[in-house]
Amino acid sequence: MGHIGIRDLEVFAHHGVYPEETEKGQMFYVSADLYLDTWEAEHRDDLESSVNYGTVCEYIKEVMTRQNYKLIERAAGEICEGLMINFPKLHKACVKLYKPEAPIPIPFGTVYVEACREWREVYIGIGSNMGDKEKNIQSAIDLLAQTEGIRVEKVSALIQTEPYGYTEQDDFLNGCLKLQTWLPPEELLKRTQEIEKLLHRERKIHWGPRTIDLDVLLYGEEVIHTEDLCVPHPDMINRRFVLEPLDEIGGWVWHPVEKKTIHQLKEVLNKKEAMSHD
Repeated sequence: MGHIGIRDLEVFAHHGVYPEETEKGQMFYVSADLYLDTWEAEHRDDLESSVNYGTVCEYIKEVMTRQNYKLIERAAGEICEGLMINFPKLHKACVKLYKPEAPIPIPFGTVYVEACREWREVYIGIGSNMGDKEKNIQSAIDLLAQTEGIRVEKVSALIQTEPYGYTEQDDFLNGCLKLQTWLPPEELLKRTQEIEKLLHRERKIHWGPRTIDLDVLLYGEEVIHTEDLCVPHPDMINRRFVLEPLDEIGGWVWHPVEKKTIHQLKEVLNKKEAMSHD
């Protein structure tokens, strides 16, 4: 991973909460740290294999001057996400936005905010057992792909499986997705729930029938336990309908709690099931 740094880009703009700030304007300074694979650029000496920092500076100025924001946090976030979208070689971007003329009645040097975005590798379980199952799944994939900050990289084959838990329902079609996203885990969860709602999922019976089911299985190697989200998914190691499609698209991926790869976890489940049938 290489690093390109830009320091103290001067931009006159009109951001602020107070009317005099948006009317008169003031000087802002922007610094950016861009993280990408620079190996090819280091060996080929070819601009096409890197990111043109002059173009980056022009883009930052364009974002800073195209509209006024009350909060410099919002401006920094817009710059950061725009860089990630418009410069696809970037793996991570951090932007610091300085406001040395902020309306503070006490002597100070400067104030600044920092925004960072980084592509993270995420795996999602997807399933449906109501209506046109394949169409439901494809619609969910399309909606994920249309979400800013999400790239759908791989889609497993779909497998038909018997219902898990509550068995008085139709068979499921299940699969897994590999995503790249800069959305934080909680925001990714919100987006999956929004998509479930758009596709008319109703939560009436635990493990009951559903038009679409989206589960965050793995978020990098993070271990998350909150009221709303547990990652890695707590029961994924016992579910063939998760491990089989997940092994297809990410068998080498490491489970940060079990300390095994997905392929190893599938083999463990195979042995358990074989022993239970003996």
